[in-house]
Amino acid sequence: MRVIVVGAGVLGTMHAWQAVERGHEVVHIERETEARGASVRNFGQIWVSGRAGGEELATALRARELWEDIGTNLPELGFRAIGSLTVVRNEAERAVAEAATRRPDATARGWELLGPDEVREMNPALRGDHLGALWCERDAAVEPRTAQRVLKKALLASGRYTYLGGREVREVVGERAVRDDHGEVHHGDVVVLCTGAWLGGLVRELVPDLPVRRVRLQMMQTDPLGEALTTSVADADSFRYYPAYASEALDTLAAAQAQTPTAAEHKMQLLMVQRTDGSLTIGDTHEYEAPFAFDVVEEPYEHLRTVVEAILGRPLPRIRHRWAGVYAQCTDTSRVVHRQQAREGVWLVTGPGGRGMTCSPAIAEKTANELGW
Repeated sequence: MRVIVVGAGVLGTMHAWQAVERGHEVVHIERETEARGASVRNFGQIWVSGRAGGEELATALRARELWEDIGTNLPELGFRAIGSLTVVRNEAERAVAEAATRRPDATARGWELLGPDEVREMNPALRGDHLGALWCERDAAVEPRTAQRVLKKALLASGRYTYLGGREVREVVGERAVRDDHGEVHHGDVVVLCTGAWLGGLVRELVPDLPVRRVRLQMMQTDPLGEALTTSVADADSFRYYPAYASEALDTLAAAQAQTPTAAEHKMQLLMVQRTDGSLTIGDTHEYEAPFAFDVVEEPYEHLRTVVEAILGRPLPRIRHRWAGVYAQCTDTSRVVHRQQAREGVWLVTGPGGRGMTCSPAIAEKTANELGW
């Protein structure tokens, strides 16, 4: 089979990976020279902990297995089974974490409520005041800025993979073929469009009522911390944004403890992960109403600095990068991704939301299974 994949972000790359692994030939087309969107502007977290029960959690757990398998063969991915700690700083936050451990799927996530001494034993860098943390053993991390390049190098070595960067697909030609902006037509047995947050142009022409929206976020990266952050770290604001934490305890928290004005305005939570060079990736904000601002604003960064320094019990290193990114999110948030046949032999797969880096391997596997690759 000859598979045409459009879009070289993590979702498109994982579709190419599935096809090559199953013995097929792949032509991979990307409008940039390399991926430049959300796939390289994220935390690199394989984030199982907050996923909704049912299909979403099953997808994340399967993707976690696939990431580990790939990372074993490609150590340059920087796959690390580090888990995560969601730090709680008062009794109301602790009650939400405790309620989470009573969920029927808590064991599958590897959830455990730890006390302050256990948290510091697991992650000695967390020297600030807190009442403990919710430990998620199944969370992991990879290196987002290099993962696509590492995967592409391995795909190229297969001899069944052709990468065409700097080409924008403009048109679906007949069945199972696309024309790029160089005028070249690429024929295949199936075409898979994984165009990320690029929802205009060809995508709008194919699916004018696409149930997917764009979401903008701000993040930052520090100089090296100078010590190991042995787990990913979140704060209790994360409880407000992930469906797995819904409970009476969360309702009580929301009623009794408002977010700071900055966190509420920018729909914020703290997520933090250490890169292999020792630096910290820290975020994030959520903006849902387009048109988005074209600049980054300082107040969210100041808020994150305050939260992180309270958890670490020390000043942050110098901030060396600040950026914004945009990802595509299916408006039916109960769905893991929007997968739709747009033409005969042409499929659109988009809208995983903030789950893209986590779930892409399993999303691509399901596409391959459903299409009979």
